[in-house]
Amino acid sequence: MKYRRAEAAGGTFFFTLNLANRSSQILTKQVDLLRECMRRIHLSHPVDIVAMVVLPDHLHAIWTMPPGDSNYSLRWSLIKAGFSRMITMGERINRARKHKRERGIWQRRFWEHQIRDDDDLARHIDYIHFNPVKHEYVKAPAEWPYSSIHRYIRQGILTPEWALGVDDSGADYGERG
Repeated sequence: MKYRRAEAAGGTFFFTLNLANRSSQILTKQVDLLRECMRRIHLSHPVDIVAMVVLPDHLHAIWTMPPGDSNYSLRWSLIKAGFSRMITMGERINRARKHKRERGIWQRRFWEHQIRDDDDLARHIDYIHFNPVKHEYVKAPAEWPYSSIHRYIRQGILTPEWALGVDDSGADYGERG
């Protein structure tokens, strides 16, 4: 089945990818394998990773595609397949997936949203960085180790105190550095 996807060469997109088993913690337990897989794929299919967070059962990312290129679906397919091959078998695989010789690690689809403007981009970056707090993994975004917030802090864009004291909705994340 071919899904309808936004196609904007050189565009910026927000993504959500989920594990098939939402109670799994494989993404954070095997985060080094995920990073290695992404690094390998991006060598041959580069993107600019604007922001990213890896949680135990899902991840969010914002990518800017290279000029003239809109094929983010290929990249995610390669990352999902590559990561799945690196993981020891053990997940439950339903009959339909067995028939198609698929692993049962990832949900088949992913969600994407084309970033419209600078405000939309800022909101999605903030959402990514606040997500570990939203899911109650940490009290402050800077406490989560698998987030691009650390790059933003090193670059002086955000402070380590960013978003402290906001409610769980993440509304009004606070000032940027």
